[in-house]
Amino acid sequence: MPNLKKKGKEVCTAHFIKEEQLAKVVLDDLRRVTHYARQHEAMFINAVAKKNTKETQKEISLLAKELDTLKHRDDELTILFKRLYEDNVLGKITNEMFRKLSDGYLKEQKEIQSTIHDKESRLEKLKLSVTNVNAFIEETKAITEINELTATILHRFIDKIVVGERAEKYSRTAAQEIQIHYRYIGLLDNVIKESAEEEKQSVA
Repeated sequence: MPNLKKKGKEVCTAHFIKEEQLAKVVLDDLRRVTHYARQHEAMFINAVAKKNTKETQKEISLLAKELDTLKHRDDELTILFKRLYEDNVLGKITNEMFRKLSDGYLKEQKEIQSTIHDKESRLEKLKLSVTNVNAFIEETKAITEINELTATILHRFIDKIVVGERAEKYSRTAAQEIQIHYRYIGLLDNVIKESAEEEKQSVA
């Protein structure tokens, strides 16, 4: 059994689960996902595209709101600094007070502008991003049988695995969420289940 931390893969160990149990869960899900991707290629591509479109639009919307707030505060700080400068020139505040306040404003503005730059870069990447679901499907065609969870298999199909907290603390039998983030396509959750149900409805 491979170490699930190999090849740059991330496994959250904050919430305990035996490695052999985790490996079984991941292996079973990987077989299910890759089988569906091979057998129902068009449906799989459509389902993943729809899922990522929703996620991307949600993040774009959130980033846009955050940028709006940051830019508004940036403008406020520019106005505040200008008023502070005028008050200092007119003798309404001392030079010492001006230095203290202006240093604070300038520090905050510098941090905000740096954050704005980072978020704008992220926003641009999101707008240009396209999920490479075809690359994932090509991997499923290249490796049609997955009998064990090797380091090579992890590297080719999995980005990271996140282990959630059990519903009942200290219980070894309580339900525990495990999120598997696949390479190229991300977290699938119920994407395949929903896609299969849609396919059944279209046939009925």
